[in-house]
Amino acid sequence: MNQLNQLRTFLAVYRVGSVTKAAVQLALTQPAASGHIKALETHLKRKLFRRVGRGIAPTAAAESLARAVAPHLDGIEAALAAAAMRHDSLVGTVRLGGPIEFMTEKVLPALSGFPDMGIRIELRFGVARDLIEGVQSSELDMAIATVRIPRKMIGYDPVFRETFVLVGAPRWAALMPPAMVSRTGAAAVTGLPWLSYGPDLPIVRRYFRQVFRAEPPPEAVQVIPDLRALTDACVAGAGITVLPKYLCASYLATGSLVVMHDPSDPPSNDILLAWNRLGLRQPLNAFVRERLLQAARSW
Repeated sequence: MNQLNQLRTFLAVYRVGSVTKAAVQLALTQPAASGHIKALETHLKRKLFRRVGRGIAPTAAAESLARAVAPHLDGIEAALAAAAMRHDSLVGTVRLGGPIEFMTEKVLPALSGFPDMGIRIELRFGVARDLIEGVQSSELDMAIATVRIPRKMIGYDPVFRETFVLVGAPRWAALMPPAMVSRTGAAAVTGLPWLSYGPDLPIVRRYFRQVFRAEPPPEAVQVIPDLRALTDACVAGAGITVLPKYLCASYLATGSLVVMHDPSDPPSNDILLAWNRLGLRQPLNAFVRERLLQAARSW
């Protein structure tokens, strides 16, 4: 059991790159965490960490040991958390981050039953890099992320694949020629008024380069840094834009928006659930993660 605790401490130090931070996340004192590392080094007769400036870095022996033990220790922690999933152990707070549009449309409905179970959710909205850093530092327990940023302390599960569509109100579709699916379609839409999420047309730019193999329009007539408001402006007929399909699916179904271009390979992006590996030792975190993964199957 002592060596199991030593390995647990080692893996935490390896992932966060600090004995002090690992001790905090493991609810240990700093001397106790240091003692675990020294005892493991003595047992293995190998140095596991070396000083680098004011921090530490893993040695080759540590890299090899982490690769060997991480899957097994993570599996043990997950199994223990699952075994502890009793109703009386699920009362508490989980801190969850994500982009406001996806959280509103997909995640919040999946959390609706938690208050009745005594589970409190604290939400934080933001961009992927800030949210991942929050999970890494244990300020967040988990987050919805649109990019995978490699961190030793963070695990990822794919939960959704968003597809981007070029859409506009029917008035703009009426101006389009019948053949809109070829690469020459770029010329037909470039002259229309464009709405964008940012001044550099980030989503539109990706669509043009991937689908049309062309540069996007020089500027947008409206820049709206909220995808929900951008969708509303598009429905109102202010211009055309590129949106995640999940966000405008209901408008497409009613005809309030029309797909302006239908490529065979539209741009897409994986949306991920990021979670703190140490935090998953807590039954409450493990339960919420499992519920989100279950809900994602119907997204």
